[in-house]
Amino acid sequence: MNRRDLLVWLASWAALPSSVARAQETVRPVIGYLALGSPESRRPFVNEFRQGLGENGYVEGRNVAIEYRWAEDKPERFPGLADELVRLNVDVLVTAGGTAAALAAKRATPTIPIVFTAIGDPVQEGLVASLPRPGGNITGLSFFSPQLAGKRLELLKQAVPEARLIAVLLKPDSMPENVREPRLKEIDASARVLGVRVLVVEARGPEDLERAFAEMSDGRAGALMVVATPLFVIERRRLAELSRRTGLPAMSEFREFAVEGGLMTYGPSIADLNRRAADYVAKILKGAKPADLPVEQPTKFELVINLKTANALGLTLPQSLLARADEVIE
Repeated sequence: MNRRDLLVWLASWAALPSSVARAQETVRPVIGYLALGSPESRRPFVNEFRQGLGENGYVEGRNVAIEYRWAEDKPERFPGLADELVRLNVDVLVTAGGTAAALAAKRATPTIPIVFTAIGDPVQEGLVASLPRPGGNITGLSFFSPQLAGKRLELLKQAVPEARLIAVLLKPDSMPENVREPRLKEIDASARVLGVRVLVVEARGPEDLERAFAEMSDGRAGALMVVATPLFVIERRRLAELSRRTGLPAMSEFREFAVEGGLMTYGPSIADLNRRAADYVAKILKGAKPADLPVEQPTKFELVINLKTANALGLTLPQSLLARADEVIE
């Protein structure tokens, strides 16, 4: 080897580490994050997701990138946004917009791994083959637990003991019939145990809400249970206002409803589900396949009570109920 060749070889060798570093930088994994709301409304949940990633050794901007797509409270945008993330060829796609977002992602790609953060019954809704063996390219976390509807009714009855008829607000097209009918039968059975009757009231869109509350008032309902759907999550402030205006104490599933002025909520912590979704993402980035990762059901539930709303409705809540609350909003 002559002197010139030696210098060229040494120069190439010296440049190798930076070339490798650049190569490693270009192949850092990319996570697609498809959400119902906006960056502002989803910030607490995104922070929990990032925290979960950090606990697994992944830091956004350092060794992982995240591509966000926001539906801005318009579920009809999910298919187009999911297609965008698929065209980017993300390494894993996280959905945070209920069944609609998860179905949009599943229809958009049969190969990119998908992790959903909060789904009712993913088996009955056609997302996975079974909870222990999801199959396909999708897995994640369910917020459904068979005893939850009965527990919500029980808590609502404790808050409003004089209620003899409880309205159930439902968006009928938010779930397939094979999911909706068993859910309603479960609610009805729980109500009979508590000695109350159920009035099912349907609302398919925002334009139906005024009519739905008028129907509840005409039926002399004493309290209301809202079955959470993307529409009712979007309209949670208006639902809370309508419940206060009509004097109807209202219960729903997620904390955000109570924050906006609903009387109370009982259900899994959405923040916790987002943090646990990061565990799935980390496992997939390290080589696990969604088909082999069981769908998890909720393990942490939170009772949130808005005492200011209770006072506005003229309710005196029993101290035993307040003592059970994870959070009391005053």
